Amino acid sequence: MVKKLLLFVLLGLVAGTAAAQDAKAALQAAATAMGTANVKSVQYSGAGWNAALGQSYSPESDWPRFDVTSYTRTIDYVGKSSREELTRRQGNYPARGGGGTPIQGDQRVTAIVSGNYSWNMQGETANPSAPDAGEIRQLEIWLTPHGFLKAAMEANPTAVSFAVAGPSQPGMTQNGKKMTVVSFTALGKYRVNGTINDQNLVELVQTWIPNPVLGNMLYETRYTEYKDFGGTKFPTLLHTHQGDPRLNPGHNFMEIKVANVQPNVSVAALTVPDNVRQATAQPVRVESQKLAEGVWLVAGGTHNSVAVEFRDFVAVIEAPLNEERSVAVIGEVRKLVPSKPINYVVNTHHHFDHSGGLRTYVAEGATVVTHQANREFYEQVVFYPAQRTLQPDRLTTFYPLFSSQRRAELETVNQKFVLSDGTRTVEMHPMQGLAHNSNMLLVYLPKEKILINADLYSPPVRGAQPLATPTPGMVTLNQNMQRLKLDVGQHVPIHGVVGTNDDFVKTVGKSSN
Repeated sequence: MVKKLLLFVLLGLVAGTAAAQDAKAALQAAATAMGTANVKSVQYSGAGWNAALGQSYSPESDWPRFDVTSYTRTIDYVGKSSREELTRRQGNYPARGGGGTPIQGDQRVTAIVSGNYSWNMQGETANPSAPDAGEIRQLEIWLTPHGFLKAAMEANPTAVSFAVAGPSQPGMTQNGKKMTVVSFTALGKYRVNGTINDQNLVELVQTWIPNPVLGNMLYETRYTEYKDFGGTKFPTLLHTHQGDPRLNPGHNFMEIKVANVQPNVSVAALTVPDNVRQATAQPVRVESQKLAEGVWLVAGGTHNSVAVEFRDFVAVIEAPLNEERSVAVIGEVRKLVPSKPINYVVNTHHHFDHSGGLRTYVAEGATVVTHQANREFYEQVVFYPAQRTLQPDRLTTFYPLFSSQRRAELETVNQKFVLSDGTRTVEMHPMQGLAHNSNMLLVYLPKEKILINADLYSPPVRGAQPLATPTPGMVTLNQNMQRLKLDVGQHVPIHGVVGTNDDFVKTVGKSSN
């Protein structure tokens, strides 16, 4: 049922039996049934699990999950504020994938939005959130069941209704039953669709949000197992999907079993901290460091890239985060090597924070070098001309008919792969035995004895003591270094600072099993 519904909405089609319906009447019927008019605020709490977005072990696998041992969300619909608090731990899930997997101990997350301001709490310290987080958190208020009804009634909604055909998901509207889909635009740009079942309950709310890898990324929550809380009906099972358009309806992102709901809970007005109110978006910072003749670390943020000069071209290792970061790195590379084009961008693995800037290099004409197992994901998702209306990028702008006029050039690796001009050589080696990612590449410059890794080893900063014990990533890295017989002098991480192999050996030892 959900798959068919999504297809109808995406294509703007309805089954032949669908008929136009008065959207306001459908919304009012749901608001009456659910007690929405009297709901000014709500607090709901429970437990369940959540997942790390874009950090799967392989492109085809689900995002890694963690137990959410406690979850509380407090929403003030009138004040347009939300406070989401959760505690999570590793739980009984495979310690595979990224996103901090495996989590050590408990992690507490507090995410707050008040109007146009958003921040995260770390203990008693308020830290401004990422520039785009506030708008998404504000949007999430209107994706809740009562929030959807309130926002839709204030907008110019449209509606269609039809009888569900075919099998449905557990707890969702069954075959033959009536469903109404109400649509409106939130915050001026987000298309929101909500389904109202034959009991006048909001069953599913979906929208699309911008993502550097996926474009307009699906974001939907299913609301089932409604109960009455003092005259207000609220779902006690919340299941959220986000993600990959090949996996209709996307990846499992979060599920919360609600134990307690308090409508119209007293909500103190949120005071926006001064540092949050005064925070401004900072320009991307880029700092280059020469590692060897014709080789530079391009750092300055949370993720690094490495530029390597060849006789007639340049190769860049790693295009992390997003287009903004890639544009800044490309600008720095052009200053370092002004007369040569960037012909190659090497991608260590598919995790979203390491692949979010690839499209920018493709728009520049670069060939992507990546693990062979990533080919389908990159061809069908990352470089596919999916809708990117929420956050158009250079590839969308320069090549709007990209798939038919100019396809991304991919060089895929399943064994040792070499870029060379006869003088300079760069090797790519697939990793073995890694729990973090099944398709990871190591990048090695044999002449310079430089080894580039992502997420496995970050050398200590100058003056700091090496780790007392090696991490699992370090152990696996060392095993692969020995298997490949790599003679390493410098370790260059995608996260952190450059270090020596002597420091690495002090921690990991000369042999690890």
